[in-house]
Amino acid sequence: MRRAAGRLRGWGGVSAMAVACAVTAATVLLPLASAAPDAAGGAAVRGPVSTAAAPAAPLDTCQDPEASLRPSGLDGAAIARIKAAGKLVAGVDQNSFRWGYRNQAEDGGGLDGFDIDLVKAIAQDILGDPNAVIYRAIPTSQRIPALQEGRVDIVVRTMTINCKRLEEVAFSTAYFEAGQQVLAPRGSKITGYDTSLRDQRICFAAGSTAEATLKAQSYGSVPVTVPNQLDCLVRLQLGEVDGIVTDNALAAGQAAQDPSVRLVGSPFTREFYGVAMNKDASDLVRRVNKVLEEYRSGGDESRWMKSYLKHLQPVLPGVTAPPAPKYRDG
Repeated sequence: MRRAAGRLRGWGGVSAMAVACAVTAATVLLPLASAAPDAAGGAAVRGPVSTAAAPAAPLDTCQDPEASLRPSGLDGAAIARIKAAGKLVAGVDQNSFRWGYRNQAEDGGGLDGFDIDLVKAIAQDILGDPNAVIYRAIPTSQRIPALQEGRVDIVVRTMTINCKRLEEVAFSTAYFEAGQQVLAPRGSKITGYDTSLRDQRICFAAGSTAEATLKAQSYGSVPVTVPNQLDCLVRLQLGEVDGIVTDNALAAGQAAQDPSVRLVGSPFTREFYGVAMNKDASDLVRRVNKVLEEYRSGGDESRWMKSYLKHLQPVLPGVTAPPAPKYRDG
């Protein structure tokens, strides 16, 4: 792989790197359907992932950012627009294993994953058809602009709820809890989010919470920014970076794809994923929260738990329930 990296660097320039990443991404994504952790969990997370003792993300300076509008089934302007179009337009990822990815085991390599299941539940509630969806794959940095410009109705893409983003978009209640963690090659001297990062090339996606975290405290690391989080794994495989900082929920899937990398240290933030929507679409926010109330209900028989067991439990074991919803007045 390092010999390949050396040859690729010889191509010269950003355009060559883009081609290299595209080619490598294809080879990474093709075997997703058969990727699985070993019996000891070596390719995934060792034991349950707990972020209970981790601090809140550094951007969370407002009070209760996870508190959302109370659920309602009443239609408003946003719901009426979606019904008139006959399709829910959802911004998703197609490269995050177990969350939103092209499953080659599915007929035609269709989109699959935990986030995709939630999109289908929302479409079912609003339009009566879980497949009445137009999926638009968007990079991390385009999640907020896509909502503000009306290119998508919702974004379901492992998007952390935080105060800065609440200034620009609206969020549903939380549907998953995660935390930032470091992903590094096996045998690396990196031990976690600490002084072992000094002089190490650390990759993160533009517009991600990892970017904000490392800007606040880099530990002397050398930042490497990419449009999509999966690009970090490609660069790590090519030897272009030394480590990755990202949500451990995403990193667990990447470790399952590539047994040569592993999560190191402990989660150093506590973060919650939410469905993002335009700030003016309050009726849609309430409707999505209604869907989530039903999606979570039923304990071990809930649709949330069934989706978790199908998609995430093999790489992210130990989760026993979804996060409890928080609501605000109004």
